[in-house]
Amino acid sequence: MTQHSKRFVESAKKVDAKKTYIPDEAIKLAKETSTVKFDASVEVHARLGIDPKKGEQQVRATVTLPHGTGKTARICAFVANDADAKAAGADIVGGEELIAEIKKTEKIDCDVAIATPDMMPKLAAIARVLGPRGLMPSPKNDTVTTDVKKTIEALKKGKIAFKNDGTANVHQIIGKASFTEKQLLENYETFMDAITKAKPSASKGVYIKSVVVTTTMGPGIKVQT
Repeated sequence: MTQHSKRFVESAKKVDAKKTYIPDEAIKLAKETSTVKFDASVEVHARLGIDPKKGEQQVRATVTLPHGTGKTARICAFVANDADAKAAGADIVGGEELIAEIKKTEKIDCDVAIATPDMMPKLAAIARVLGPRGLMPSPKNDTVTTDVKKTIEALKKGKIAFKNDGTANVHQIIGKASFTEKQLLENYETFMDAITKAKPSASKGVYIKSVVVTTTMGPGIKVQT
């Protein structure tokens, strides 16, 4: 049986486990129940009516949150000409020499990786390093690009990629507890709109089955869908 801290138990008392809150109420409650000493992340967990084992029912898309996530993404750019990538603010930039280094060390310190189309065949050499970390560039999440500068700038401003996991859930940070309620609500609505638009045509019946908002180490709050 999971043992919760006294702080968590006290916070959880503010949440009616049987109630489903409207979004603005849920956001307000999430902020109120965040009692950790650091700036907690605010997360959305959506359970979808899809079969994650079927390729045609996979949910995978991108969205730019109006107020970002509260964290500036560390970007690794695999490009032959690194001038544009460096100018746009990429944290790690390189071509074949960077691929060779990652292959040797099996280490890469970034949140998202992008690549130009000509670099994609070369990335096969480090696919087993990038893949498990969710860092393999893909046209599906707009990380394979010919406009390196535009892509990096968008990612730095809050563009995120999301996808379902093996249990048909999508998990996404939509901001920090220090954000205003208005900022969090706008990010929430933008994200949920993106999930709705990403519904696979092969998915039948109820698509968004349930949504929970929570903060790091905070109680889950059910949200009306």
